[in-house]
Amino acid sequence: MADRGLSDIKGVSEEDKKMIENIETMMGPEPEDMGFIKNAFWGRMREELIFPYPQEGDEERDTCDALLEELEEYLEHEHPRVEIDQEQYIPDWVIDRLFDMGVMGMIIPETYGGLGLGVTSYNRVLELIGRYCASTAVLVSAHQSIGCKALVMFGTDEQKEAYLPMVAQEKLSAFCLSEPNVGSDAAAQESFSVKTEDGDYILNGEKKWSTSGAMSGLCTVMCKNMVPNPQTGELEQRGVNALIVTPEMEGVEVFENNRAKTGIRGTWQARFRFNDVRVPQENVLHEEGKGLKVALSCLNYGRCTLSAGVTGAAKAAKEQGIKWAQTRYQFERPIADFELVQQKIARMSAVTYAMDAMLYMMTGLLDQGESDIMVETAITKVFCSEFGWQVIDEALQVMGGEGYMTEHELERAWRDNRIHSIVEGSNEVMQSFIFAYGGKQLAEKMVSIQEALLWDTDASIGDNLSRILKAATTPAVLKKAVPMGAQLFLGLKPSAPDLQSVHPALQDQADALTTLIQKHSHYFKLVSKWEREDVVKHQAQQARVADNAIFLFALASSLSKMDDQLRSGEYGPAFERDRAAFEYLFDWFERKIHQNFGEMRDNADESMREAAQAARDYNDTLPNEDFYIHEGSPLGRDAGKEPPTEHIAQFDGEGQDPREVDRKPGETQDLDVDEVVDEVADEMAQPAERGDGAPEEPTPAPDTDNS
Repeated sequence: MADRGLSDIKGVSEEDKKMIENIETMMGPEPEDMGFIKNAFWGRMREELIFPYPQEGDEERDTCDALLEELEEYLEHEHPRVEIDQEQYIPDWVIDRLFDMGVMGMIIPETYGGLGLGVTSYNRVLELIGRYCASTAVLVSAHQSIGCKALVMFGTDEQKEAYLPMVAQEKLSAFCLSEPNVGSDAAAQESFSVKTEDGDYILNGEKKWSTSGAMSGLCTVMCKNMVPNPQTGELEQRGVNALIVTPEMEGVEVFENNRAKTGIRGTWQARFRFNDVRVPQENVLHEEGKGLKVALSCLNYGRCTLSAGVTGAAKAAKEQGIKWAQTRYQFERPIADFELVQQKIARMSAVTYAMDAMLYMMTGLLDQGESDIMVETAITKVFCSEFGWQVIDEALQVMGGEGYMTEHELERAWRDNRIHSIVEGSNEVMQSFIFAYGGKQLAEKMVSIQEALLWDTDASIGDNLSRILKAATTPAVLKKAVPMGAQLFLGLKPSAPDLQSVHPALQDQADALTTLIQKHSHYFKLVSKWEREDVVKHQAQQARVADNAIFLFALASSLSKMDDQLRSGEYGPAFERDRAAFEYLFDWFERKIHQNFGEMRDNADESMREAAQAARDYNDTLPNEDFYIHEGSPLGRDAGKEPPTEHIAQFDGEGQDPREVDRKPGETQDLDVDEVVDEVADEMAQPAERGDGAPEEPTPAPDTDNS
């Protein structure tokens, strides 16, 4: 009995089915070996993925340590972090200095002028920068994690030779994915390219939120791959292209260099307009129509470096907050003596320990070349962005009114790091992704059993009886259905997985973790049973399951890190702080997980939905012109009130702003599509040999039996 897809669930709306099918197409086939979290959804543990805790080689660590020493000296004594925030720009001399130190070419192979560092070393550098200046951390991350990373992973030898030395040593790179109508829905590109008779591509469209785009010497642009139907001659989409575009190409316009923002004010996010840009065929990254693989692969790295920056900021805020609590006296004692302040200190200590453990567990898996890590990178991003900002917020609360003052710098970190739960996939979207993609294979098995054995109200009595009787006498169906039924209807859960590699002193936490994994799998199945087809739209339930998966990965990573510390013989005040933080983390998160289990069964979701609908109905009575409306709204660009510009810094670029001529995103007034289609040869040129995105020297994942 073949497992059915999630879009086959009975009762799912056509709109939701289309969304599921688009996401499944975008994500591509499942990796051969399931990663840690997918196994946890099945109630299993791939122990070899997290034990022992990953470490860099000695030579790599020494190289990175030397860079960190030089960089910290610069950041502490020369870097203009306050000026960057106040003046809303990063001076050219700062960027030049970062290039000179090798910071801007860390991930680029030495052959092309970079340092050739691994993912862990790269993130250690981003963490250090994040302690001092989030704007600079974002600049460095955008340049390497999503800018030139696409070229490193997917470029041909010719493409690498042409562009990597430039972005390693002198010019920034940018990534062009988002559009006015494309945020979290990466597959809904409106920018498009059409292949011409000579094999080049004509690119048209609009992009926004492209960090450093106005200053970049190279951009990776995502766009729809439009191909003429040989029968009708009409253009049809066949995947997404990733194109290398340079600013000197005719038709490339940066019509907005930047916009004033709450935080990371030194970074600039450009808006591009591509008007009939001719892109040479040798500038296609990877393969024609396979550009989403490029985008999704780069986002895995971007989510880690985002996490590294906020981890550095959170650690600095924690230390500042504790120092303030120890030295600020009220009622004739330090405020750290009061238990509610102690609770904040303990939580800051516990979650920064977990952030560090999770981040470098994740970078270790990437350095090892593990293939199924997309759920884990999403988890790392959600956890670090959410809890990292909470740490900064708690530290500001500890400092009181003084924390709100500019000169203490904490308020800048508070503003800067709020962005991270929004970008690189909003945390709400990531929760649904973790639920759906983490449990996808198990859910497909459950759907196949349901389709085989449960009554279908759309079918006749005879068809139902025939199908159910046939399935009930088929050994392959029963092999799957009987254990599942025993769990869902009799409460007979499989035993908890074994964890054998842990230090004896951590056995209690190891047992707690394996029991929680067992229960996590059980409750995922129960939620699927209770909600049935409604689980697709009931995102509050999805979030509870996803949050528990996030907590499990935090606990597993922390357990592995503490195991490593114990085996390494660490001791002293720093180790005692870590040990206490680790133990509190387990006590705290175990209770949070059980709280979510309870709310999966008993919650206020129904009244929540009713309250939300009533608020939406009332909001519809308010005039649109009194509110700001998104420019991509179906109501039109001018539906809401005009944002003020007076006293707000403007960063105009060159060329015409499409918004001023009411041009829709992706629309062009210059391209004669029929003319381009007529030029396309009947036989498309064979694509050149492309990079496949694999690391140059990957370490294969260990074999495991996932049956």
